[in-house]
Amino acid sequence: MKRADRLLRVALFACLGLAACSDSTQPNAPVATDEASRPAMARKSRTPTDEYVLVAPDGAQLPASLEASVTAAGGTLVRKYDGAGVAVAKSTSPGFADRAAKISGVETVAQDEVIQWVEPDPTSEAVEAEAIEIVASATGTAETFSALQWAPGAISAPQAWAAGYRGRGARVAVLDGGVHSTHIDLAPNLDIAHSTSFVPGQPFNTDVGTFWHGTHVAGIVAAAANDIGTAGIAPEATIIAVKVLHNGSGSFSQVIAGIIYAATPIAEGGAGAHVINMSLGAVFDRKEPGGMGLEKALSAATKYARQRGVLVIAATGNEAIDLDRSGQVISVPAQSSGVLGISATGPLGWGEDPSVSLDRVASYTNYGHRAVGLAAPGGDAALEGNAVCSRPRLPSGTVLQFCWVLDMVMSTTRGTGASIGSYGWAAGTSMAAPAAAGVAALIIGKYGPLGPAQLEARLRQSADDLGKPGEDDFYGQGRINAWRAVTQ
Repeated sequence: MKRADRLLRVALFACLGLAACSDSTQPNAPVATDEASRPAMARKSRTPTDEYVLVAPDGAQLPASLEASVTAAGGTLVRKYDGAGVAVAKSTSPGFADRAAKISGVETVAQDEVIQWVEPDPTSEAVEAEAIEIVASATGTAETFSALQWAPGAISAPQAWAAGYRGRGARVAVLDGGVHSTHIDLAPNLDIAHSTSFVPGQPFNTDVGTFWHGTHVAGIVAAAANDIGTAGIAPEATIIAVKVLHNGSGSFSQVIAGIIYAATPIAEGGAGAHVINMSLGAVFDRKEPGGMGLEKALSAATKYARQRGVLVIAATGNEAIDLDRSGQVISVPAQSSGVLGISATGPLGWGEDPSVSLDRVASYTNYGHRAVGLAAPGGDAALEGNAVCSRPRLPSGTVLQFCWVLDMVMSTTRGTGASIGSYGWAAGTSMAAPAAAGVAALIIGKYGPLGPAQLEARLRQSADDLGKPGEDDFYGQGRINAWRAVTQ
């Protein structure tokens, strides 16, 4: 059955109140590398803007006289990030880039581009949950849809919750599209005061459609354990919504601005994040004109975040590409400086047989030592057929859904109208990265803020070594383990 057929049938099945949303197109085998077999993300359109990103030499600062120099070159300085050595200028003057590249203290000038970092979601329906009687457990195991959430169990998160580790005190910035700020599972943990948008004219809590990629990602990190809908991996962590995309699209300068804002302490006007999650990505050839200049600017921002004590976690992408053996292809921000890249695992047939492996390598995930640090549950949609499976819904009732849908990751969605309790499924490394960010939040909740090197080391050391012993192309140094991360 083709992917398009599946999505259509899910939408039709939504008349029963259920549907699915996917982060990737038709999944391919992990070994597929030919262009024809890759999903669209590997061939994203790039739209130049009238802005340019200027980068200082590695480790240096841009000159104090930059504004005057940019003006002399025929442009206007829009923003300057002194700590990161990055600036954004605007110009419609022919030859501006060449003139700006001659400014003393500027090493790289690249024309900014708008790209589709996340594929627009093709479906619009989701499960709706109503508030039910709240019980005192608050562990995440009594949520309305807990029986549909295989991902927390795959990484032993319920054991960590039961022991009292739920991420309280950790601050995770979700750089993505809109986050539904009134969602009943997100509102308790959302820091509205420090949530913001870098998309002109679009508040942080807006987006297109009824899925909202950023809302789904935020719920995986830290949906509250309130016995209403779903539970995030760190159900008491704080979410900071930093909107850098709209309908999955955004410019490099918007993403860079979001990283720098999230990593800057509150006392200095930033968000004060401990962890940044970026479930977004672009795969391009290093030889493409302007591409490496923009990658250098992005790396300057991620390096700044790490220098400010923030761990940056990113999805490795859904093209089934071997990033070690694919020539000049690079996936950013997963391969940007100091970033922890996350690949995806997912079951095949979990809806029919809950005993199947949850650690199977997802059919679409990018892989390779150069990109993958760790693996996490991202789900899959590789199962064929129209079989329908059932799962209990708490405190009573049954959820019916196509069995292949249940192999994906369930989390919060926007829904329609005034909905504040909508949920749906998606699969992708976009779903794996926030699971890892959630485990990082659990670690911070136990030990307090740690430096990114310490935090990353604990994530790696506590992971379950899967695949080839030691570092593996698909699992990196292992699949994350929430329980071990807070107890060993």
